[in-house]
Amino acid sequence: MRLLDRYLLRELLIPLGYCLSGFLIFYLAFDLLTELDKFQRSQLGLAQVAQYYFARLPELLVVILPVALLLALLYSLTNHARHHEITAIRAAGVTLWRLSVPYLAVGAVFSLALLAFAELVLPDGPGKADELVNQNSARVIQRPDGKWHSNLSFHNDAENRDWHIKEFNLATFEMRKPQVDWHLADGMRRLLIAERAAWTNDAWTFFEVQEFRDSIPSRTNELTLAELTETPEQIKSEIKVSSLSSLSAAKKVQLTIPEILNYKRLHPKSDRNRALLDTQLHTRLAGYWTCLVVVLIALPFGAASGRRNVFVGVAASIFICFGYFVAQRLGLALGTGGYLPAWLAGWLPNLLFGITGAWLTQRVR
Repeated sequence: MRLLDRYLLRELLIPLGYCLSGFLIFYLAFDLLTELDKFQRSQLGLAQVAQYYFARLPELLVVILPVALLLALLYSLTNHARHHEITAIRAAGVTLWRLSVPYLAVGAVFSLALLAFAELVLPDGPGKADELVNQNSARVIQRPDGKWHSNLSFHNDAENRDWHIKEFNLATFEMRKPQVDWHLADGMRRLLIAERAAWTNDAWTFFEVQEFRDSIPSRTNELTLAELTETPEQIKSEIKVSSLSSLSAAKKVQLTIPEILNYKRLHPKSDRNRALLDTQLHTRLAGYWTCLVVVLIALPFGAASGRRNVFVGVAASIFICFGYFVAQRLGLALGTGGYLPAWLAGWLPNLLFGITGAWLTQRVR
């Protein structure tokens, strides 16, 4: 079957290359025209614009790659059916499921590649893209120290520690006027009040520190505390989750997997935002496997006998994409509101379309 697999792959990859390239060029051209004023205000050069779009590539591919794969699959399968090739292959004793093996392999490889690229290569691509614009905007208005977040307060549930930070730099992780209040293992209360703090050598270093141990004061110019487990990434996750409303979270996936896990490490037992976070987590994970679901749903639409017009695949892809995104938004809304379990809300479109596609494929004659 290797010859047949190679033939089917070749007939798929050629239209897939055209579809993927066309979608990327169309999106980048449209987005560039939309964002051109912002780039000019931020004084971004050509290299920085390229870095901006490279940072946004993971979230872009999560949307574009499944659509391109769906369109390419429907086109190639419809073309095979139009020339009676699928009928001949099945007459030779090859089942439709065996015929779909190279397509399923492509879907699985693309899904794994998307997961690795978005979570390992560029785990915070949109954040880095925004930082690139913000840093240049800050430089234009003569704020070389980057972007600051004011009046941050949060509680580390895991270690029962309270933080109050007057200003936190999202780029350099510097703190201004931080206060840390917690109880030690022996029951003693410890309070730190500092003028500033910095993240160096994987630990927080405080400067011009006033320390209280059970109300007994002391002063020091510099103090490094490796036992403080709160990392800059966790603090940034706290900022992002705290500023995220249920309405915006119900519309689209706003958080990355590291951001969700970092927030959960600070609040392992808290029920606050649990439905929102779990729904975002499962929806993001499910989104990476859309390419595999696409294969299951494309098979019965493209491989059924009697398909004569190649453009049937194009029309079918539009309706399938529309239905999938409607189901995804519905799942997000129901999961964020607590009306569905988070895992079901996140995986609802994949389960719905995957099971439907497998059932329809089984019924293809």
